[in-house]
Amino acid sequence: MSDFQIVGENEPMLLVSMKKGEKIFCESDSMVMMESNLTIDGKLRGGFFQSMMRKFTNGESLFQQEIKAERGDGDCLLSPNIDGCLQILDVGPQQYILSDESFLAATENVEITAKVQTNIGGALFGGTGGFVVMQTKGQGKVCVSGSGSLMIMDITPEQGEVTIDNGHVVCWDQSLNYSISVPNSNSGGILGNVFNSLTSGEMMVLKFRGSGKVVINSRNRGNYIKWLGSALGVTRQN
Repeated sequence: MSDFQIVGENEPMLLVSMKKGEKIFCESDSMVMMESNLTIDGKLRGGFFQSMMRKFTNGESLFQQEIKAERGDGDCLLSPNIDGCLQILDVGPQQYILSDESFLAATENVEITAKVQTNIGGALFGGTGGFVVMQTKGQGKVCVSGSGSLMIMDITPEQGEVTIDNGHVVCWDQSLNYSISVPNSNSGGILGNVFNSLTSGEMMVLKFRGSGKVVINSRNRGNYIKWLGSALGVTRQN
């Protein structure tokens, strides 16, 4: 199996070392460097339907890169499109659900598939949520990226329900029970929850119960992009 190693301190990259015949899959345009024994191709991984689901519901690219050690052993460097840190996860006994655009790379025996959740109305109005998520299958390693610093949280039953802002969740253990909603209000009810969400600035949150891991990032990627766009707009006006 290909070896994954995170290199660099600020805005690190993923160093992948492959033996002849091994291959990995990674997000489009993530290759920084590869040695001469390696080849790169674009693939509709999982077929046309899965590729379309990944692109139009989660912002992933339609074609993923397949890098293969075709002519012998070799190394490559990968980097996400947006600055931030990386986390390597072992997939097999533990499987993970990935948030939008967090996937960077996986070894060849790991699949990243789209899963349709139900009850999307509950997600919009404060109850148990439903949306399209990406999940891992198989056995090997997956590397995820997040904006800012990353931290692994261990959720335990003793904690009860743990609430995390949706924009700060990179991925989580599939063994966890979770729901997506707006934050609860002291006044109660759907309207109270929606009003609380608008006034507090916390639009959507994920609530976890059970036992498992959650990877969180320090920056809300969506808010950061909005702020950056606004700042660049002010600069252009000046």
